[in-house]
Amino acid sequence: MEVRNISSKELQINEQIRDREIRVIDSDGSQLGIMPARKAMELAEQKNLDLVKIAPQATPPVCKIIDYGKYRFEQSKREKEQRKNQRVVEIKEVRLSLNIDVHDFETKKNHAMRFISEGNKVKASIRFRGREMGHPELGLEIMKRFSEAMAEVANVERQPKLEGRTMMMFLAPKPAK
Repeated sequence: MEVRNISSKELQINEQIRDREIRVIDSDGSQLGIMPARKAMELAEQKNLDLVKIAPQATPPVCKIIDYGKYRFEQSKREKEQRKNQRVVEIKEVRLSLNIDVHDFETKKNHAMRFISEGNKVKASIRFRGREMGHPELGLEIMKRFSEAMAEVANVERQPKLEGRTMMMFLAPKPAK
């Protein structure tokens, strides 16, 4: 006798159902009530369908009379559809500097706007070099200016914070209304 470990994906069908009493739902969705598993198996065989345990945690467990092959096919189709609609959000980085000029700032802002419009998150960072470490407030000022410039399309997800020699801030796209 083979004992199989049932994963959350794999449902128990037909002879794998070992419970004494089960609640049975017919193929059309109507309740047939609580009955012995053997009797439910006979009903399923008469209709040329499978007995599938859909809620093993319930007391008594709930089983449904369905075509298992068709059910698995429908389920895999739904999963494929969900995967197709799924989108991975990337974090794009925009590096600023303490003595950034107006035009360079605008260019960096435009890059960040493009990343946000594509649905990605943006990490704005400033690297402090040498004596610049003595003036973190200047970096904070640039970060504040950058977040204000991005305010119409993005929310600040994480406020500017100095970690070592780098100040970072995260921006996320504003939720669609």
